[in-house]
Amino acid sequence: MKSSHVSMVPAPLETMPTRTADMPRGLVLLFAAASGLSVANVYYAQPLLDALARDFGISHAAVGGVVTATQVGCAVALLLLVPLGDRVERRRLMAVQLLALVAALVMVGMAPSAPILLAGMLAVGLLGTAMTQGLIAYAASAAAPREQGRVVGAAQSGVFIGLLLARVFAGGVSDLAGWRGVYFCAAVLMLVIALPLWRRLPALPPAPNPMPYLRLIASMLTLLREEKVLQVRGMLALLLFAAFNIFWSALVLPLSEPPYDFSHTVIGAFGLVGVVGALAAARAGQWADRGHAQRTSAAALAVLLLAWWPLSLMEWSLWALVIGIVLLDLGCQALHVTNQSLIFRTRPEAHSRLVGLYMLFYAVGSGQGAIGTTVTYAHAGWQGVCALGAAVSLLALLFWAMTLQRTATIARQR
Repeated sequence: MKSSHVSMVPAPLETMPTRTADMPRGLVLLFAAASGLSVANVYYAQPLLDALARDFGISHAAVGGVVTATQVGCAVALLLLVPLGDRVERRRLMAVQLLALVAALVMVGMAPSAPILLAGMLAVGLLGTAMTQGLIAYAASAAAPREQGRVVGAAQSGVFIGLLLARVFAGGVSDLAGWRGVYFCAAVLMLVIALPLWRRLPALPPAPNPMPYLRLIASMLTLLREEKVLQVRGMLALLLFAAFNIFWSALVLPLSEPPYDFSHTVIGAFGLVGVVGALAAARAGQWADRGHAQRTSAAALAVLLLAWWPLSLMEWSLWALVIGIVLLDLGCQALHVTNQSLIFRTRPEAHSRLVGLYMLFYAVGSGQGAIGTTVTYAHAGWQGVCALGAAVSLLALLFWAMTLQRTATIARQR
């Protein structure tokens, strides 16, 4: 099967030649790096929650609302901004969104009050998500069908690593320049990546007969109703990222208190451990392409559930915490890449809308996990957090098992 591709050098859309070669490794890495930097903006606040609570007089039980505000922005972006990639020229769309994201990061860094902070976090969630998911859909559309799993898996690995390293970056910079310095530095990083993105991203033509905007948005309801794979994998994403954020949103709270009293740099460094798990799962998309999606899903969900046992032993051993982080991130990344690999196969002409819908489940789960875990920690401590995470992970495994026959039937019909 041959697919239509474009030159890696921007040119007028009507003169773009057809490409049949695989995507250059440098461009794949650029997609991964840009996706990672974009998504990191959404997660810088997590290791800074104690500092934000002190500066703005927010209680530990309520400070999870800062993360939730970001996730509200994510949800709005997924519904209203990400689908634009199926209608307009993606490269120009990325440029506009990137500049707006820089402005939002500066707004957070200069926030004088809690309401302005929350408004800025909402804008960062909105634009950071639009950039990240727009780049994932961009990569899927620019890749040949035979390499789509490889390209999307690489870009998604960049997202996951960026998400994890966001905590390291935020912790280190906040210890040196305060939490506001984190957001100013993030704005500079986005400006640095802007030039290579503009020069290297292929100028893919939009749909030949693009839908009006309101009809485009309305069509997402049709996709959600008709695509059973999207429904099942979306619900798995909701539970998956609820569990993921239950852990990462709460980790800073016990580690910043006695007996640990760790600095933000040390707490953020735990994110480096998670990169091991993320890299180990980078090939999940290729396994799905080879017909092993359900086996990969089962293994990922089992690992995710198992991770909560060593995580619950943190109060006795930090090595157990390290092992638990590797398992948690391995399971999350493997399932996430498998989910997207399956969803992108359903409607090639609707990649942006599909990823927007899928990630809407993700945003809901992330927001619920963030607010639920801070409330749980305030009332039941770290063991309560681990019990909550294990319960959500078990629910995800049971849901997958209950829907296995249904999704297998759909796969055979396709």
